[in-house]
Amino acid sequence: MHFVIMGCGRVGATLATSLERRGHEVAVIDQDELAFRRLAPEFQGHRVKGVGFDRDVMRRAGVEKAYAFAAVSSGDNSNIIAARVARETFGVQRVVARIYDPGRAEIFERLGIPTVATVRWAADQTLHHLLPQGATPDYFDPTGRLVLAQIHLDDGWIGHRLTEIEAFAQGRVAFVTRLGDAQIPTEQSVYQEGDEVHLVVPRDRLPELEHRLDAPPPQD
Repeated sequence: MHFVIMGCGRVGATLATSLERRGHEVAVIDQDELAFRRLAPEFQGHRVKGVGFDRDVMRRAGVEKAYAFAAVSSGDNSNIIAARVARETFGVQRVVARIYDPGRAEIFERLGIPTVATVRWAADQTLHHLLPQGATPDYFDPTGRLVLAQIHLDDGWIGHRLTEIEAFAQGRVAFVTRLGDAQIPTEQSVYQEGDEVHLVVPRDRLPELEHRLDAPPPQD
């Protein structure tokens, strides 16, 4: 899939490298041509010099075919404008913006634009918003056999008990993050819209489960 990243600072360069290593096509936009030096030497993606929220620049980066867009420059206003243009003008559904001001971040979360504030920034968190399944390992056991990972679930699982998800995945839901609070599930716990589910499964089954859980649950 094609991804467009605005901003080639440390975060943008890290995202570009991570996405390309996962087999995706990546275009990076930055006003400063020297910023592209931060990209890994083996980076094969597109380097586009220009203002990240300029429509012509975005078109040159391939935003019209983009699966997702990340605005991670050093300016809140630029990131906000670029994210809105990507979504509202070009119809990119998966958009995330890096926002320094927590107050602004809350406003744009309510507008449906996921934001990541500097104080809790990590490239992996952004990948959760950008990738189709978005399972990023949080922890490996000492043997490397088990993995704890946040798993993306299809909306069809909403309303199902977490025990059903465990039985389907043959794993264990370690905890759920709901409205910013982590919770240990009970037998009565139900998957709700917006929940972040962290599942413990055998490491070698994680790719398979990403795809199975990103689809609606099987019908009885």
